[in-house]
This record gives sequence, structure tokens and C-alpha cells, in this order.
Amino acid sequence: MNENIHSMSRDKIEVLFSENIIKARIEMLAKEISESSRKTEGDLLVISLLKGAFIFTADMIRALHRHKVKLQLDFMTLASYGKAKESTGSVVIHSDLKEPVRDRKILLLDDILESGRTLAFASQLLKERGARSVSICVLMEKPGKLVHDVRPEHVGFIVPDKFVVGYGLDYANYYRELPYIAAVMDGKKR
Repeated sequence: MNENIHSMSRDKIEVLFSENIIKARIEMLAKEISESSRKTEGDLLVISLLKGAFIFTADMIRALHRHKVKLQLDFMTLASYGKAKESTGSVVIHSDLKEPVRDRKILLLDDILESGRTLAFASQLLKERGARSVSICVLMEKPGKLVHDVRPEHVGFIVPDKFVVGYGLDYANYYRELPYIAAVMDGKKR
């Protein structure tokens, strides 16, 4: 058996990005964000889109701290997938922000940019609420799938057109705990 292919119950998965590769890339992203954040005044409000970005967010805010970025953190739970492997086409707010965003410098963190629905929705909502600026950082981007014009300032990895799980990403709320990013090998895509 290929060492990069693991069997999890019925699903076979192929590791795309190891734990160490992810850690190194996040450190590079934090350095980029630190450098761009210093160009504008004010502390950063990091908004993590849950549930998928929670592990990415935890590692990113610690990396930002190492790069001397002063920040506050808030969370928003949005959904467009439910328990399916394909988006429903609409975005629903399950849990909203607690921190005010008016006149704030926002860094929006998400796990994956695919269709762009969730990020377009969140970004527009923050602008409507008066955010001074909204920049986007995604752990992964899947090219060729966009249906909304979303352009993140910071991208961790470009991923192939496969259904990816791990490092916070799920399939029906499974696989979030994997310390790496993997593709489900059953032929379905996300």
C-alpha cells in the first residue's frame, strides 16, 4: 500500500500536504500578513469562518504572534455544504460575530476557496457593517471552481479538483481531526 494512502473506515484517502508542510506554509503566510498589516494603522481583527478554519486559525494566530502582530479574534459560523459533498448554493449564518467591525482592519480566515460563495458573503457583510478594510487568507484554493469574484490576498496551497479533508475540513463532520490535508479517493469532489 502506498504510504500516502490511508484507509479510514470505508474511505481511502491520499495525503496531499503533511503536517510539517502545513506548519511551514503557515509560518510563511504569517510573515506575509505581518508585513502587509504594518502598512496600515490599527490592530487586526481576525475573523475565523467556522467550522472548517478552526485548526488553521489556531495555528495562524500563534504564527502571527511570533511575527509581532497585535490582534483580536472572533468567529462566524457559516454553512453552504451541510452534510453533502457539494454546496447547496446558498450561505446561512449559524453564529454571528461578537466584536464590532466598524472602522476595523479585518483579516478573514477560511479553510478553502472553491466556489467563493461563503467568502463573498462574509466579505460583503463585513463591508456593509463598516469594516475599514477586509483582507482574505485561505489555507487552500481550488482553481477553476469560482462562481463569485473573490481574490484572497494570501493563499496557503493550490489544491487539485478533489474532495479534501483533514486539518479542520470535513466530510459529514468526519476527518476534521486529521493533522494533514488529504483527498478522499472515492471519486467525489469538493
